Parts: sequence; C-alpha cells; structure tokens
Amino acid sequence: MTDTSDGWRSFLVRWSQEWADAQDGDVPARDEEPLRTRRLGFPPASEERIRELEERLGHRLPPSYRSFLAVSDGWRHAGGFVWVLAGTDGVRWHEDSAGLSEYFPGELDDDPTPEDELLAGMWGRALQLDVESDAVYVLLDPGDVDEAGEWAVYTWASWRAEPPTRYGSFRAFMASMYREFHHLQVSRSERGGSVFANATTRALDASVAAARLDALAGRYEQAAATLAEAVAYGRPRASGLHDQIRRLLGQTYMVSFQGLAADPVYAPEIVPVLVAEQARMRRDGPMGASDLPGSSDTVRAAADEVRRQIGEGTYRYTAEGPFGRAVEEARELARWGDTDAAWHTLRAALPDWRPLSPEHLAPLGLCADPLLGPLITPDRGRELLATPRAGQPGDIPPPTADVDPPGLAWLADERPGTLLTSYRFLLVEGVAPPQLPSRLAATDTGPAALNAPATLWDARTRFRPGESVPPWADTALTAVGRAGPAWSFAFEAAPGGGFDARRLVSPGLAASRGTRTVTVWSEPSRGHRPGVFHLSVAENGEERYGFTARGTTTEHRGPVPEPLRFPPGGPDEHRRHEHRALEALTTEFGVRLPRLALTQGRLHTLRTRPWNRTPGPGEPYLTIGFVQHRP
Repeated sequence: MTDTSDGWRSFLVRWSQEWADAQDGDVPARDEEPLRTRRLGFPPASEERIRELEERLGHRLPPSYRSFLAVSDGWRHAGGFVWVLAGTDGVRWHEDSAGLSEYFPGELDDDPTPEDELLAGMWGRALQLDVESDAVYVLLDPGDVDEAGEWAVYTWASWRAEPPTRYGSFRAFMASMYREFHHLQVSRSERGGSVFANATTRALDASVAAARLDALAGRYEQAAATLAEAVAYGRPRASGLHDQIRRLLGQTYMVSFQGLAADPVYAPEIVPVLVAEQARMRRDGPMGASDLPGSSDTVRAAADEVRRQIGEGTYRYTAEGPFGRAVEEARELARWGDTDAAWHTLRAALPDWRPLSPEHLAPLGLCADPLLGPLITPDRGRELLATPRAGQPGDIPPPTADVDPPGLAWLADERPGTLLTSYRFLLVEGVAPPQLPSRLAATDTGPAALNAPATLWDARTRFRPGESVPPWADTALTAVGRAGPAWSFAFEAAPGGGFDARRLVSPGLAASRGTRTVTVWSEPSRGHRPGVFHLSVAENGEERYGFTARGTTTEHRGPVPEPLRFPPGGPDEHRRHEHRALEALTTEFGVRLPRLALTQGRLHTLRTRPWNRTPGPGEPYLTIGFVQHRP
C-alpha cells in the first residue's frame, strides 16, 4: 500500500470487500449500511475540508493521514476493537483526558530515554482519532515526527495490560489493523464453522508453503520474515513453522508451536521442548488442556511422562537413520564434556536429517535433551537453520567458532560471585572417565560407580553433609569427564569446606598409582582472608612437586618447573598469577576443562574420598546448625 490516493483506494476497497464477504448471519444495526454497500469507509473529504481541519488544529496533517482523508473521511472497523475512526469532523485534541501520563511512562529519571521523553509529552499534545471503540485510544502525535513528516500513532487499551503500542505513521497503523482484522476473522470463521478465504489468504498460504522450502534449504532469515508476516495475518500453518525457527534462535517467549504439540505425529518432538521450557521456568505440575489445547488424553499422559524424564535428567532425544546415529555419537561425546566435538558430529549429519511430516523444519527435540540441548547456543541454532536439510539443495554455511576456550586459564577469568569463583579439581593421566570411581570414590558408598549426568549446581547441592558423613569430611559430588586426549578430570565447584594445608589429604595421591595426577584448589580472597591457590603433581602415590600460595607468601615443594612457580604478590595480583599458572599447566600437560559442559551442561558425578583428614587431638572444629521453631 502506498500513500497515494490510488494506493489507499485499492487497499481500502480490498479490506471492505473481505470484511463484507466474511459476515454471516445477523449484523449489528450500525453494520447494515456498510454490509449493504460493501464499504467500510465514507465519502472522501474535499481539499477545502481538510484545510479547514488543519487551520482549526494549527498543524498541517501528516502525509499518510491527509491522503487517507482524501479517499475516505473516516473508517469503520479498524481492526477488531476500533469501531469508528475519526474523519475531519471527529478529530479532537486528547489533552490527557484520561490522566494516563501519570502511568506511561511514569516519573522520568535523571537520564530518560528518547522514547520515554516522547511518550511523556504525547498524552497532552496528541490528536484523538478513536470515535467508537472497545476502550481503545488511538492517538496521533505531532511531537513524534519522522524525516518524511509522518506523525507516530499510539494505541492503548486498559484491558491489554500493556504499555502503549507505537506505529511510525498512520499508514503503518492501518496496515496493522488490517492484519488484526484478518487474524481475528480466522478464529471467528472457525467458530462459525466456515473458512475465511479470499485472494489475500490464498496468497499468504502460498507464501507459507514457499517459506517452508526456504527454511529447509537453509534460507531461514527469508523464511522467518515471510512467516512472521503470515503469523500477523493469523494464517493457520505459519505460527507452528515460525516458532520452530524462533526456538532454535533461542527465542522462547510465547513459543507454543500452534497446535503441533497436540498432533500425535509431532508431539514426540514438540512436547519435550515445551516441557523443558516449563521446567526451566520452574513451573510445577503436569501439562493440562490449557498447555496443550486440542490434545488427547494419550498425548497429555505422554507429556507427563516426558516431564518426569526431564525432571530426572533421563529424557533422550532420538531420530531415525544416519542423523539418529549421529545423535547417539554426539551424546556419548557430550556426556564426557566433549561438547564441541559433539556439535561437530551433529552438524556434519544435518543434511541427513528428515522431518516427521510436512510441518517439521528441524531437529527441534535436541533442545530438550539434557546432554545435547546446551550445545544449541543461539549461534549454533543459526548455523543449524542455515544448513540445508531434508534433501533440499543449498550451500553449507561456514562453521561457527567452538564454544569452549582451550586449556584451563578460563577458570581465572570467571566473574567473581559465580559458582566457579572457587573450585578444585583432579586431573588423572591415562585413565578413562568410567575408571575414575575405582581410584577416587568414597569407600562407604557401596560399589564404585558413576552417578547419572547432572548439572554442576546439582553436583554442588545434591549431597548434604551431616547425614552419614561427618561435617569435617568435606566430601562432595564432583563432575567427571575428559580433560584432553590422555587425561580425565574430576571437578568440584564452590567446595563446601575451606582449604586447610594442615589437614589436606588430596585424593590425587591415591589416584596416582601407576600414573600421574594433578591436584588444583583455588579460593578467592574474602574480606581479611587471603586467597589460596594450591597445586600438586603426584606420581605412583607420591607427591613429586607442588606449591601453596596464600596471600603474599608461596610455599614451594620439590622441583617445581619454572613456568609453574607462583610468585608472591598482593590480592590484586593473585588472580593474574593464577591465570598464568593455569596457562602453564595447560602447556606442561596438554590438558583442558570444558567450560560449556561445566557451566551449562550435565556430566556424570562421583562422590570422592574426603579431601581433609579427621581432626586430630587438639584440633577442634566448629559445626553450626539451625533450628526452626514453629509457632
């Protein structure tokens, strides 16, 4: 639509005819005349009448509203909630008649945004265009003008419980109201047992079909723009397809997949994604009819089972054919922390992925898998969408950069106050992760075995000292995985017990029989308590060398290689020296720790032997407990 008279005329005629064709049965008395004439507009306003309005207002009207009046002096049914829109005789100053400036944007702070400043003055200076509406204000703001001279339009309704909506011009407002008419009419026709169909809807449906092929061929940005337009018009297939693209881009707000979750064909792929998001938002309870509208009892029961699996971390995404085999291979890599390698495996197999049925665009269920879901970062989601799938031709996009930084030094760069502010870990050479329990596991927990994969937070909080283990024992669940081609790791974030060199009995000593181990323990400074960085290298059950840096002093033991030596320094230098020591460890042993798996993924866990020995005679310890008194 253009702002010329011809542009407005063809647009308004199409709107009027589509509205009239959609009416069935009785209509309100006010709609009898527009239905009979098939015209929602009014006779055009003359140039003289428009100039008289401008003289009365003391403003020249913005181009798109001015040219609109020259075609139709007002409008009926602007969208679903504005029944009459003002022509030349109905325009009036709003003058903040409802007192809304007190609430939007509210009291301005010392550095308000330009948008807030415009909104603050809009209520007192705007023209009001709504004549009859469902408590909807339509305001044309002469103080919010673009380079073409267009005035912004603001709409607000109390029942929407949202801030005012801004449109860049009257033309943009009317285009949006036309889309709103379409969107609402789709559901109205369905409720009445009819189909809302016309040349516009047929063209939109054809564009949705083309967008589906674009998406499968990797042209997801073009597809997303087409689908977003169709969604605004309420086309039935568009939201289900568009939400799949949005979810893989990390956009989870208002993603529902428009009925696909209720379809038994798509439910196995879609429901886990909805359940996983519900769990992430900490929403309890089963998914009911409101979450899965139109679904059968069977689908809802399956959703409840998926919820249980996701809550326990046992849900597994599966697929058929070569891509399904790649999924299993990627899962095996991810569960030991090789998340970049896992993503490379999935990425290489994406061209072999096949949809469940025509409404399926991508392996969306990956997002719900507790091991593979963290791999799908927004950048990788874009890479997935840009890769041709389902046999569609297209160019393979360049790979995104790996997520995990190399080596160990990234630990020293984590922000203070996070879960990784303090940590301790063991590196064991020549031992695969599944073999770590025989070397590290606590002896009072039954047969040595790894627990199911868990997040780092679960590993930090699942074990509760004081039940079967004395509080001084300082045992915890550590996350385990691969630390490089020849090494495995056992990592614990935010250890519960503080470092005490006098009582330290590193599990690395016992674990080093027949091999080498590296033990690292880092604690930041807290108040008057200095930071600590401890490192030791053991071989065949004996420490070969190590050091403990505390505050401004460092105690070296054995022949510590020069690159690993920790120089003395103040609190400001402690983190820098820690970074350098971790870099030297990386170079000396060729090791690494996977940041993505540790911070966002799930890894197998292991309850280790105590890191601290039993207090000896004359070595007191303090236990603090809390008792809750109920009234």
